Amino acid sequence: MSATTRLTTAQALVRWMLAQRSELLDGTEVPLFAGVFGIFGHGNVLGLGTALHDARHRLPTWRGQTEQGMALAAVAYARATDRRQVMAATSSVGPGALNMVTAAGVAHANRLPVLLLPGDTFTGRAPDPVLQQVEHYGDPTISVNDAFRPVSRYFDRITRPEQLLATLPQVARVLTDPADAGPVTVALPQDVQAEAFDFPTAMFETRVHRVPRARPDLADLAAAAEVVRRAERPLLVLGGGVRYSGAGAQAVAFAERHDVPVVETVAGRTLVPHDHPLYGGALGIVGSASANALAAEADVVVAVGTRLQDFTTSSWTGFADGARLVTVNAARFDAVKHNAPSVVGDARETLPELSTALGDWSTGPSWAGRAASEKQRWDAHVDDLRAGGHTPDGTLTYAQVTGIVNDASTPDDYVVTASGGMPGELHGGWRTGEVKHGAGPTSGATMDLEYGFSCMGYEVVAPWGAAMARQQTHPEGLVTSIFGDGSYLMLNSEIYSAAFAGHPYVAVVCDNGGFAVIHRLQTNQGAEGFNNLLSDARGPGADGSVRVDFAAHAASLGAHVEDVRGSTDVEELRAAYLRAREAARATRRPAVVACTVHESAWTEAGAWWETGVPESLSGRASYDEGKHRQVRWL
Repeated sequence: MSATTRLTTAQALVRWMLAQRSELLDGTEVPLFAGVFGIFGHGNVLGLGTALHDARHRLPTWRGQTEQGMALAAVAYARATDRRQVMAATSSVGPGALNMVTAAGVAHANRLPVLLLPGDTFTGRAPDPVLQQVEHYGDPTISVNDAFRPVSRYFDRITRPEQLLATLPQVARVLTDPADAGPVTVALPQDVQAEAFDFPTAMFETRVHRVPRARPDLADLAAAAEVVRRAERPLLVLGGGVRYSGAGAQAVAFAERHDVPVVETVAGRTLVPHDHPLYGGALGIVGSASANALAAEADVVVAVGTRLQDFTTSSWTGFADGARLVTVNAARFDAVKHNAPSVVGDARETLPELSTALGDWSTGPSWAGRAASEKQRWDAHVDDLRAGGHTPDGTLTYAQVTGIVNDASTPDDYVVTASGGMPGELHGGWRTGEVKHGAGPTSGATMDLEYGFSCMGYEVVAPWGAAMARQQTHPEGLVTSIFGDGSYLMLNSEIYSAAFAGHPYVAVVCDNGGFAVIHRLQTNQGAEGFNNLLSDARGPGADGSVRVDFAAHAASLGAHVEDVRGSTDVEELRAAYLRAREAARATRRPAVVACTVHESAWTEAGAWWETGVPESLSGRASYDEGKHRQVRWL
């Protein structure tokens, strides 16, 4: 008879988590589950909370201030480890659970693994309706946790302890599979959490999860090679899948062997050194004019590890008329988009095999040299923006803020942003230095640009999760996040969590007077400014009499603060940022730099983005022209 161990459902779940291991890119074994973010309530404090307390020395639990914030930090942790490690987040039933749904959406859109463990209502139903329960008149089996279904890669509600035996292998599969990676939600009714069962001891044996590296189908590979071989102006596009595969070195080698210009998506950013002669820049709406110019002329686009979202394709107007698309992707769902000749396989294994299939084929020096010449023009433009003098009152620009952080960063540092205008500044204007491909436990990528879900507030809490991860893999480095005042006001409470827990990073808060990037979208299409800037929002505070003191607020949350708001001196900001870096390291707390930037001094790539424009607005003509160019890809 097989050996068994009597445990509660919660204890069995935690013990299983402790048994799961993961292999980093350099072969190092680490825990698959690095820890748990938790806010306890009546739906999880006694069942799962007791089990986590018993395991606290092996599976650390970190206290959050908001359920959304801590779950977003868990998502950022996964990105910072190239999806090799996972954080869990647990909440009570009701509002605590629903607060994590947004984080699930971020993880789902970005293909990032996170384990969400919301408490749930009683399966026995004796005390129904319980506190925080939302009753459904026609279906008593539904709870608020069903809201996780559309934003989860895998969802289950455990109504019997023994269901863990079938569910947990599927949980591990989704969290570690390159094709399926994403959020897993396991809803835990509070009575079932505490229910005991005799679990097979074998369930808790150590299991090492290695990333499966699927090889491509030979016929698909040959077909893709035939398309590429006929190209005169090919372009290699690197997405997040290249990063998570650890295939940056293989991608650069492919480009070098065949003289193919290479560009990056937001998820694939910082895989190629900026000064590489074949690097054409960042692709897309918030990218660079250099990469977009190459895309507009390429006759074959080899898209590797990208889901080809609209900010990459410029709403499918960025590629030349008649261009052929070839995709390489671990997920068949993404590979087959737009009827492209597709190769389903791991990027690290597939790129060398595609290169071998191409043999000694390469482009001519004229096309290969276009990457350097286009990038040189773009660099001159960014240099001009960083030099300043582009605002009527001398106010600092976003490009200057980005340049200061860029100049101070090392190959071990890590930069974060998400929503608003800063993605355009980092994606389009950041210059990647040395890339440590294969020299450590991670891919060498040094940026987390969350522009899959573009979640305001992510960039405020993501540095907490990223700092936790990077302390383990890059202890000499430092995380910096750059964001606007709108994001700060949405989700700032986890600054206190990071200060309390002792996780240092630098946050640069750019006060631009409201939701400035949406104000730009609004007014650039001919609409009047309305409800985006503080100055055009309803209320007596629009006159400037009611404003947040970001420096004082951040200090009250436990952060070291450098306040240079109102300064137009770029060197003063530079000095403040350098002091903040040193303070974060010395105090082991977040350091916040508060500065003022001009609301409309953006770095523009000149690409088109489809947004619904009414016929009454002046931007309608540009909209119609873009729709005309887009139709060939539909």
